[in-house]
Amino acid sequence: MNYKIRNISSDSSFLEMLDVLNEELILSNDEPVAFDHDCREGICGCCSLYINGRPHGPDEKITVCQLHMRKFKDGDKIVIEPWRARPFPVIKDLIVDRTAFDKIIMEGGYISVNTGNAPDANAITIPKENADLAFDAATCIGCGACVAACKNASAMLFVSAKVSQFALLPQGKLEAKQRVDAMISKMDELGFGNCSNTGACEAECPKGISLTNIARINREYIKASSF
Repeated sequence: MNYKIRNISSDSSFLEMLDVLNEELILSNDEPVAFDHDCREGICGCCSLYINGRPHGPDEKITVCQLHMRKFKDGDKIVIEPWRARPFPVIKDLIVDRTAFDKIIMEGGYISVNTGNAPDANAITIPKENADLAFDAATCIGCGACVAACKNASAMLFVSAKVSQFALLPQGKLEAKQRVDAMISKMDELGFGNCSNTGACEAECPKGISLTNIARINREYIKASSF
């Protein structure tokens, strides 16, 4: 469908522009455009869209809700699409079903801990470098931009981030073998492709998740397979 929209402030966010469009459509008794959103603070990843051929649009390390209309010129034609990946079936218009990511997490994205009294902060010593890398991996919001950017629709960056945040910490060692086996197996079962090694996933990730996590998950998988 083609829509014309006018008088949009350059300070408006992309989602605010879609809100205005939908208000106009509703007032005209037309069907509004369905799109997903929640926090609008770049935290939840719900607002995932392809905009002019790029996941999350023409800016670096942002989600769609953080994209502003000043990135476009008056009269620009903006092409908006849902994620293009078989494991993310389209529900309606711009909304896709990303429960495939939830299923991968359910296979091994957890740790076993003693749920008694909270331990002292320094009870388990962790090298700062490892802690920093684990926190960096944990910033993944599961938006699916890595899958959308990959020509093979690979989920390796997402899965590697979830594996890495535990693989780097002593608390994650107990289920290490089962975790990497189960999560990779579920990823393959759900139809995600193999890593394309182009780096498109890292380039389009709104949180800048590093490709080094993919190298780490490969090492973890080899170690797990050697037992």
